[in-house]
Amino acid sequence: MKAKKPNPKAQANAELPVRETKPKAPLPSGRPAPLKIEKVHAPDLEKVPTEEIWSLYRSARKAKKEAEVERLRNVLMERHYPLVRYIAERLLQTLPKSIELDDLVSAGLFGLMDAIRGFEPERNIKFKTYCSTRVRGSILDQLRSQDWVPRLVRLKASRIERALQRLTGEYGREPTHAELAEALRAEHGELADELLTANAKAMFSLSDKWEDREDESSVEKVDVLEDRKAVDPIGELHRRDTMLFLTKALTHKERFIIEQYYQVGHTMREIGEMLGLTESRVCQIHSNVMSRMKGQLGERSGTFLT
Repeated sequence: MKAKKPNPKAQANAELPVRETKPKAPLPSGRPAPLKIEKVHAPDLEKVPTEEIWSLYRSARKAKKEAEVERLRNVLMERHYPLVRYIAERLLQTLPKSIELDDLVSAGLFGLMDAIRGFEPERNIKFKTYCSTRVRGSILDQLRSQDWVPRLVRLKASRIERALQRLTGEYGREPTHAELAEALRAEHGELADELLTANAKAMFSLSDKWEDREDESSVEKVDVLEDRKAVDPIGELHRRDTMLFLTKALTHKERFIIEQYYQVGHTMREIGEMLGLTESRVCQIHSNVMSRMKGQLGERSGTFLT
């Protein structure tokens, strides 16, 4: 019998160390169990410091991940919302009561969004300082766009007001028109026109309530606003009684002329056409009647028939 030659590969495999491994537990179907990949969740942004959110935001902008940029920008806006509200409340103290705080905050949020988009930390400027300027400017731009008075008129009014305050402090009294014109280096007529246009350019809400009332009832300003074009009933009754007293001693023609001229508002020519008289004759009768009335009333005659 011939001896078998040794297999060199078998000898090499036999010399290698063998490591025992535990077989994987098979599934009920006999297949090996699949690998489980755990999802790495994004960190809870509510607990992440603001500086880290800024780093994530800049990284997302460089990578041009629009969805991530928008999400992180919203988080930054929520973090800085108290600053916007604080600036709006400070500005509201210097504005009329017709301005709503929510409108100022809404305008300030647009400034905050622009500040986040244009902030460059390489300039070594704190975001709070940069953001405050942008938010305040956005609110003021919104107020100017809603102002019905031209901006140039506002600037002139502020210039005149500053000069008045400065001269009042220097002289200890209100300056004269000539002193104010000299301080502003303006002509008298030009200054008068500026004072006229700059005066009383403010808007008030008629729905506001009166403050510091003794009773607890709330009355809107529109309810007590005087209508200068309305007829005063007491004055109208007084005027009518006075007219009856004055015309009691007149003839029918004289009474008709006085009533038509002062109460109805007809001219002498129209009254003459109604009576069949000339305009000069009506004027003559009117003059005679007024002379007799002035004699009866004395100095108080002008207060009744004006």
